[in-house]
Amino acid sequence: MAAASSSSSGPSQSKPSTRNMPPGMVMGPDGKPCKVCTAFRNWQPGTTNYTEPDSNRDAKIWPTPDTVRLVDAQKQKQNATPDTPSHRGNEPPPGCPPDVEQLGRATWTFLHTTAAYYPEKPTPTQRVNMLVLLRSLPLLYPCTWCAEDFGKDIEKSPPDVSGRTALSRWLCERHNEVNEKLGKGKFDCLKVDERWKDGPPDGSCD
Repeated sequence: MAAASSSSSGPSQSKPSTRNMPPGMVMGPDGKPCKVCTAFRNWQPGTTNYTEPDSNRDAKIWPTPDTVRLVDAQKQKQNATPDTPSHRGNEPPPGCPPDVEQLGRATWTFLHTTAAYYPEKPTPTQRVNMLVLLRSLPLLYPCTWCAEDFGKDIEKSPPDVSGRTALSRWLCERHNEVNEKLGKGKFDCLKVDERWKDGPPDGSCD
């Protein structure tokens, strides 16, 4: 999400935060390493490349003693077996909890596909339900820094749930904003139906 996620007045302007693309292992609000907030390739027990807890990062409060002891113990374990390969793939092995990238891809797939099948003329109830879904992401999304970032995006650019085309466009624009923060290319928003609903004209997905 990037999960994730906008009212008429935007947030105050400030310098970009490391939450946009946190380096190394990310700490959660509880002061402990957060797996679902971190890319699997950066999840290295024993690393000293800390990112402050989300709840304390602005105050520059460092990891708790319990976290330091946990990391030190893992580091000692690694040093005791120097011949053990330290290379990690880019994704967790099958059957493991998702990392921040797997969760993000799954979330965007769900949101884009839901928008693709949203009515062009939704009922008032359908509009309300879609708004509830989108506005719940900053509150419920497991990756806390992703949720906070998406919440700011929603405040700056409120969801357009007036119909399928408008909603698909809105989600594409929010997704492209996340991609830009992560240094990725932008998706052509004119191709949202081809990507998420109809498939390419050559029939390769049929």
